[in-house]
Amino acid sequence: MREVDLRGVDLNLLVVLDALLEEKSVTRAARRLNMSQPAVSRALSRLRALFSDPLLVDSRAGYILNTRAEEIRPALRRTLAGVGDMLLATPFNPAAATGQMRLAMLDLEAASLVPLLLERFANEAPGLDLDILPPSATAIEMLENDVVDAVVGVFDDAPAGIHRRRLFDDGFVTLMRAEHPDAGKKLTLDDYLRLGHIVVSVTGIGPAPVDIALNAIGRRRRVNVRVPSFFAAVEIAARSDLVMTLPSSLAKTTAGMGRLVALAPPIDLGSFTMSLLWHARHQHDPRHIWLRSTIVAAATAMTAAVPGSSPVANAARLDPPGTPV
Repeated sequence: MREVDLRGVDLNLLVVLDALLEEKSVTRAARRLNMSQPAVSRALSRLRALFSDPLLVDSRAGYILNTRAEEIRPALRRTLAGVGDMLLATPFNPAAATGQMRLAMLDLEAASLVPLLLERFANEAPGLDLDILPPSATAIEMLENDVVDAVVGVFDDAPAGIHRRRLFDDGFVTLMRAEHPDAGKKLTLDDYLRLGHIVVSVTGIGPAPVDIALNAIGRRRRVNVRVPSFFAAVEIAARSDLVMTLPSSLAKTTAGMGRLVALAPPIDLGSFTMSLLWHARHQHDPRHIWLRSTIVAAATAMTAAVPGSSPVANAARLDPPGTPV
C-alpha cells in the first residue's frame, strides 16, 4: 500500500477543501472560513496540485464537483470529524462504564477502604469491577508499567512522572481479645512489656515502629510470633493472650467484630500519612479522574468520626505498606 509523506502537507488545506466542496464557491467558502477570497483561491490551487486533480470545475451555475471530489468527500468528512472527536475531551459516564479498575494496596487498606469503594461503585458505576493487587517492593514500577491504575500506601515522596495525593493520617492502637486479663484497663509500659506480642511484617525485614520507639528508651518487648498478614495477626490475637499494635484504621475495622478491644499504646509511636499515587499518563483521563475522586471520597468517609461506633471511632488514619507493626 502506497504511503503519503504528510510532513510536507499543510493539513489546514483539508478544512478549506471541506468548505469548498460544501459551498461550491470560493466566495462563500471564504466567508464561511473567515478568510479572504484570494487566500481561498490560493488554497484551491494548492489543493489541485496536491490531488493532481481540478476537484471543482466550472459550469454555468458556478463550480460543481467532479468525480474525484465526489469520491473523497465522504472520507474527508469522516477524517475531519474524527480529528474533532480526538481533540475533544470525551465525557466519562460511570453509569455506562464497564471493565476493571486495578488498585495496589495491602490487606489492611483493602479491609478499611474497599467496602466503601464497592458501595460507590455499586451506586455510580455498577458495570465496573475492582481488582486489588498486593503492592510489591516496586509499587512505582507497577504504575510505570501500567500494571495498576493507582496505589494506596505510605510514600514520603514520588519520583518524576508519578503524582501523589495525601489521603489521611494514621496512628497506632494496641488490640487484645475482649476476654484478655488486661482488657479494659489502661496499659502501663511495664504491663505492655510483660505481654507477648504479635508483629506483622509484610516484607519480613526491618524493625517495627514499636521496637524503634522502645530501643530509643532502652527497653525491649518479646515478639512471640511474626506473620505477613494483618488478618492472620487479628485472628491470633482473638484466640490467644498475645497482643498486637497496629494502625488505628484496621483496629477501627476489627474492633467492631466484638472479639477484640483497642487500647492506647503506653509509648508514643507517632503517626504516618497514607497517600494515593498514580502515573502522569492518567492525570487528565476522565475515567481515572472519576476513580481518584471516588477513592478520596471513600477515604474521607472512612476517616469521618462516628462517636460510639467502636472503641476507636475517632481514629482517622491507616498503615505503612511493607512496614512491620
